[in-house]
Amino acid sequence: MQEFLNWTVDTIREDRLISPWLEEKKYEWTPLVSKNIYNLLERGFSIIVITDKEREWFLEYILANINSPKLNRPFLPYYDFKSFYRYMDSVKSDEDISYIKDMLSISFPNGYCFWYIGKSQDVRATIPKVLKHSFLWIFDEEKQDAFNLKSNDEALDMKLLQMFRLYNKSVSASLFAEINVEN
Repeated sequence: MQEFLNWTVDTIREDRLISPWLEEKKYEWTPLVSKNIYNLLERGFSIIVITDKEREWFLEYILANINSPKLNRPFLPYYDFKSFYRYMDSVKSDEDISYIKDMLSISFPNGYCFWYIGKSQDVRATIPKVLKHSFLWIFDEEKQDAFNLKSNDEALDMKLLQMFRLYNKSVSASLFAEINVEN
């Protein structure tokens, strides 16, 4: 079983569809992905995906590919938050967030975490940013415990696709005991 950081670097270097920019961010990337995969596979968490409006195409891409039969792995619990709460753009108060957390705690007794991709100041970022287990790909804010990107990066869409590719490979490698993601 290979150490996760070394496996990540090797995978970035060997996969011609993942650019070297991601290797430069390996120390930011590996702890976040490790924690997320550990919560998914070891703690039995469900992953609830949210994006800002501009990245809804990416949400569809994630959900269409994360459980692809071509991966030859068990299907994993990834869900679109809109399917649980379609009024997510009108969350305004701590009380709203509390009601949503209660609903999700009942729905996911083993636990859940959010995977948010989008601008930091978007209303949809509110809930994921306040929960401790969230997996954040945040734009336009330097936030600790998040993967930070710039929304004005002209290569942003390609970077997101490369990040998803590496993430999905990491999930498979962990699931098949090629790597250890325990903290």
